[in-house]
Amino acid sequence: MGGVSGAANTADRPERVPKQDRSRATRQRLLEAAVACLAEHGWAGSTVSVVAERAGVSRGAAQHHFPTREDLFTAAVEYVAEERSLALRALFPDGAATGDRRAVVAALVDLYTGPLFRAALHLWVAASNEEQLRARVTELEARVGRESHRTAVDLLGADETRPGARETVQGLLDMARGLGLANLLTDDRARRERVVDQWTRLLAAELG
Repeated sequence: MGGVSGAANTADRPERVPKQDRSRATRQRLLEAAVACLAEHGWAGSTVSVVAERAGVSRGAAQHHFPTREDLFTAAVEYVAEERSLALRALFPDGAATGDRRAVVAALVDLYTGPLFRAALHLWVAASNEEQLRARVTELEARVGRESHRTAVDLLGADETRPGARETVQGLLDMARGLGLANLLTDDRARRERVVDQWTRLLAAELG
């Protein structure tokens, strides 16, 4: 009888989440909250305490995962950049046929018109004025830039042995970044659509 009762009580207890999984979930909440805070409040308004509160964790828990403010925000931008890159590739799992290039161009442009780009921009501005942040952000941007370029090459089916192909893809990404800057102040969607159309035609001519 006692054994049955014990088994029932055990079944009624909520299942415990493994410590490692809880730690991973806390880290992810902090990263997502950091990007959101940076996009909304800029560097000056995005303290570790503000991020921790938004993520629903203590400041101590935040500092356990990220000992410094610089650790937190560079990791956050890199994390979301990686997530967006994975999401972009998932939209086109088999790459892009020639007829789908406009969709790829539009998706690449979208990467530079959302909260991630806004957050990264605040981080760049802060890094230009803060020596301890500059080297880390420069290294981060180099990694993110290389990955963005590789993703674009793969999705567009670009052959970089073809003269001018590499520069054309990089020009597309530079153009997308410029559209992202323009979008910070005004909704430039109509002009952006026309630019996407034109770049799709240029890619067809340059990439074959």
